[in-house]
Amino acid sequence: MPLSNQSRNRIALAGACLASLMFGLEISSVPVILPTLEHVLEADFNGLQWIMNAYTIAVTTVLMATGALADRYGRKRLFIASVVAFGTTSVVCGLAPSTPVLIAVRFLQGSSGGAMLICQIAVLSHQFADAAERGKAFGTWGIVFGLGLGFGPIIGGAIVAISNWQWVFLVHGPLALVTLLLVVDGVQESRDPDAKGLDVAGVATLSLAVFCLAFFITQGPALGFASPMALGIAAAAGVSFLAFIVAERVNPRPMFDFAVFRIRPFSGALLGSVGMNFSFWPFMIYLPIWFQSGLGYDAATAGLSLLAYTIPTLIAPPLGERLSLRYRSGVVIPAGLFTIGLGFFLMKIGSSVAHPSWATMLPGALIAGTGLGLTNTPVTNTTTGSVPSARAGMASGIDMSARMISLAVNIALMGYILVSGVLAYITGALPDTADASSLRSAAERIVAGDLTALGRLLPNLSSADATAIAHAAFKEGFEWVTLYGGLSAWLLAAASFLLCRRKISPVR
Repeated sequence: MPLSNQSRNRIALAGACLASLMFGLEISSVPVILPTLEHVLEADFNGLQWIMNAYTIAVTTVLMATGALADRYGRKRLFIASVVAFGTTSVVCGLAPSTPVLIAVRFLQGSSGGAMLICQIAVLSHQFADAAERGKAFGTWGIVFGLGLGFGPIIGGAIVAISNWQWVFLVHGPLALVTLLLVVDGVQESRDPDAKGLDVAGVATLSLAVFCLAFFITQGPALGFASPMALGIAAAAGVSFLAFIVAERVNPRPMFDFAVFRIRPFSGALLGSVGMNFSFWPFMIYLPIWFQSGLGYDAATAGLSLLAYTIPTLIAPPLGERLSLRYRSGVVIPAGLFTIGLGFFLMKIGSSVAHPSWATMLPGALIAGTGLGLTNTPVTNTTTGSVPSARAGMASGIDMSARMISLAVNIALMGYILVSGVLAYITGALPDTADASSLRSAAERIVAGDLTALGRLLPNLSSADATAIAHAAFKEGFEWVTLYGGLSAWLLAAASFLLCRRKISPVR
């Protein structure tokens, strides 16, 4: 007996939600195991950054291409292919024998994860045509995505405690199989009849620009920001981005349609996407390191402590959705960003006390997570709901590109700020005791969790003094990062609010 539309929609929603659960788990469970990977795979600080950045940059690389391909060849078809690829690459990540191999496979995993994410958003946008039903579907999807994010840290920490780090990746194999069965049974095939070929020039130039910018930020200190190589990489990023703009302007049907920026709700929501990834999400990488290296917690305890940061993302999305229906997204999204920023400033205060702990971090973590929950679902609903449904793939591609580009850049930028804060402290505490290159190397080792690095660099310094200075330096660097996250969230909240007040011409 054939399934009713209602039953099919429920199955499709379950498949999309399970896919979002996997994607959310992959974001929040991996940061908890980074200190473990630092020891097991002998990864340095740059290696730890690239374990995360390879994933986010790869997500960005495929987002726009996937949106265009899904519109043309079928959203269900691409969804199935991406789920299979994500499950396969996740298993390979779990079998990686070294840091370079893991980084390479993480790039492949990110490519399939990005494709999977775009397809699930496009599928839900098409399958739930009624605005109210679509809002409920995205609300459910957001809660499940939040479950992955919220419980990812404790799951990652628990896996390391009772088994080994490999299962943080291997678990996605069976989850992908269940997802595949649900997608095959429930998702209706859909496509854009007016879709054209893949915008190769746009994909290539945007991907190169993002990669070069992230590479410049992460490798600039080692190369020297003013060195010919670093300046060449920065120039390549700028030229690639300009080439991307030109390519999209001359393409009769670009993957990145600049005309949508004249839609006021879309533009304001896009700043919300960027704001979350200038603050909340990249901080997910460094908060577990603070709990483990700065506060001395083990992986399981760090995962439990992170729940205060992520659990509110489960509770607040329905409230954010209701508030956006009552007060419009142009008010709710900036308010959510403002709340994230407030949480960051409270975390800065909590980390600066004489004896910081999870309890001193708790108020700020709860408030930042609540702000994220208020912002995320209205952003997703607004970006996909403010354009014609036939172009849902393109709209979700722009939204997720903004998220992943800003995430990739800010993972690198927060890492640079953290190392710079640590370096500034130890340079002031130990003037004229070592060359700048050695001190920077020690700062990177401290940020990676090695609080004995100064003792090896300066053998005349007692072990206790070296550890105390390293701990105080880590604390200083962490405060720099929280200040950056708070200011970024507030500035983008103001920009989103002001943009939504402007009169923007409608798309013709």
